[in-house]
Amino acid sequence: MISDWDRATADLDPPFAVVDLDAFDANRDDLLVRAAGLPIRLATKSVRCRALIERAGAGRLMGYSLREALWHAELGTGDDVLVGYPTVDRAALRRLAADERARAVVTLMVDAVEHLDLVDDAVGAHHPALRVCLDLDAAWRPLPGLHVGARRSPVRTPDDARRLARAITARPGFRLVGLMAYEGQIAGVPDATSPRPRDAAVRWMQARSARELAARRGAVVRAVREVADLEFVNGGGSGSVETTRADPSVTEIAAGSALIGSTLFDGYTRMHPRPAVAYALPVVRRPDARHATLAGGGWVASGPAAASRLPTPFGPGDLVLTGTEGAGEVQTPVRGRRVPALGERVWMRHAKAGELAEHVTEYHLVRDGELVRTVPTYRGEGKAFG
Repeated sequence: MISDWDRATADLDPPFAVVDLDAFDANRDDLLVRAAGLPIRLATKSVRCRALIERAGAGRLMGYSLREALWHAELGTGDDVLVGYPTVDRAALRRLAADERARAVVTLMVDAVEHLDLVDDAVGAHHPALRVCLDLDAAWRPLPGLHVGARRSPVRTPDDARRLARAITARPGFRLVGLMAYEGQIAGVPDATSPRPRDAAVRWMQARSARELAARRGAVVRAVREVADLEFVNGGGSGSVETTRADPSVTEIAAGSALIGSTLFDGYTRMHPRPAVAYALPVVRRPDARHATLAGGGWVASGPAAASRLPTPFGPGDLVLTGTEGAGEVQTPVRGRRVPALGERVWMRHAKAGELAEHVTEYHLVRDGELVRTVPTYRGEGKAFG
């Protein structure tokens, strides 16, 4: 794989990023097999490159900001764009309300009446009908005071959801079309890392959380369907496809990271994506026979400040980051038994799937040692939605 990347990009000076099309396509096909016929809604934040979003072939998108969703609606990238998080972007809300096509394509996320109030305040009380989706808290709470999972929505029970659904349907200018529940404690937590007792505890938690959520989500969906005719019920993530598809109340699965195969998704028993995206950094110093210094590349992922969020040397050889410096803004030291020569390149993998695209303006698409095409990332198109 690395030799193919080197051959395809021999005329390029690092830093630059590549997408291995064979790996990307294999990951896409594997994701579809895992979903077993349930539609995939592509999480665009895990890709952030229009050419790859189009290559994935998903007509349904989950955006991470309203401005991004409006952009895709304008370009026709997707014909159904769910904004995965509530927005307080007043200018974007006014654009949405004024655009007939966008109103037909884009769905807003809400979890409280206050979100409706903010929309009305931003665009005026007498606005055209806007599509909205109700966000359900999918975290596991096995004991009072114990919260396992993301802290997202205040809507948790069937009664909570029914009350909000009634408030939405009674409010002029809003149409309730969907429900979402993201089980981050299952989709986003690897269960095959180390040590073994930790992995066993994670699998125990995830199995019980999945059972609890399936029962509760089903009850919530039934309660909301008493009030509104839902078009979709969205659940899951790349790491929870199997348990999410088993829930009969779910009509589609959100996923995206499985296409890229970033390092945070190396430690799962349920999925084994191929590394599809990597970036190259040049060796600019060799302090001694076991160490080299790379130019820049300290592209650390979001989340808790931990080693798991650092980029990882992928080759050549057995290179690792040094514990005292890690990955730096202007230099990244590495060590190993065989250190590349001055001017040679070291390949790195990012911890999260989409965030690499925030650091480069283009992706070089490679296959079988050939550079097939160069395409812009969001950043390369002058877009910054985060």
